[in-house]
Amino acid sequence: MDRFDKKGLFTIGEIGKLFDINVRTLRFYDEAGLLKPEKTDEATGYRYYSTKQFERLNTIKYLRALDMPIERIIRFFENKDTDTLMELLKEQQEETRHQRERLDKISRKLEKRIGQLEDALESRLEEIRLVHMPRRPIAFLRRDIPLEEDLEYPIRELERSSELKASMFLGKVGVSISAERLMKRRFTGFSQIFVLLEQEDGFRGREEYIPEGEWAVIRYSGTHRNSGRYYERLLDYLESRGLECCGDSVEVTLIDSGFTNDVEKYITELQVPVKTRKQFQK
Repeated sequence: MDRFDKKGLFTIGEIGKLFDINVRTLRFYDEAGLLKPEKTDEATGYRYYSTKQFERLNTIKYLRALDMPIERIIRFFENKDTDTLMELLKEQQEETRHQRERLDKISRKLEKRIGQLEDALESRLEEIRLVHMPRRPIAFLRRDIPLEEDLEYPIRELERSSELKASMFLGKVGVSISAERLMKRRFTGFSQIFVLLEQEDGFRGREEYIPEGEWAVIRYSGTHRNSGRYYERLLDYLESRGLECCGDSVEVTLIDSGFTNDVEKYITELQVPVKTRKQFQK
């Protein structure tokens, strides 16, 4: 004879259908101590629930819909009153605000990165342009970097010296040749490495700036090691138009191994600051 009285009880599957909750979730609630079944058949291990638990389950569903963690919901049931609920709701509200700010920051970073990648993919290669650039915040490390040196180690040095997060570097690392070396047309190495900073990075160290001004710009298919002949073209372009280099270069790989395994898709941009005719007249 079956001594287990199932009258007025619901199986875990029936509860799952009634409340639109996955059976695995109900088992988890049991194991976590959040919602124990009314009875458990010792012979079969089957769980059974009663209507007395419906109110508790509705409350759990409501609080979970607010993304409240299991631990907080358990805390509420351990001291079930309006003061406890108000405290938990305010905690959840504050946490949700922080999550929203974090997601908004991620969304802005995604929007920027998508725009930058789209711009890189639409590049008009080997075309020289004069472009007005705004002031750009950077963190930098000034040291000689031979052209043949892998940039990964200097990047790590920059990361440590500026207390930067590694996640800030993708697509934003640049190197620079000093104005003195540019004028002598010495393209065998770089004088500094830097990372372009964005407001969303949350960088709290000392910021430096690439100054606002006019820049001669060229993009080409290749990496930093291919830059020499393109610097030559930029400087020839300036001379032919009576312009002059007036500062350190900016050199950024827009698409490199961080984005693709296809080396033919690598794109690097060179920028050289210039004095315009209007500046010469001052």
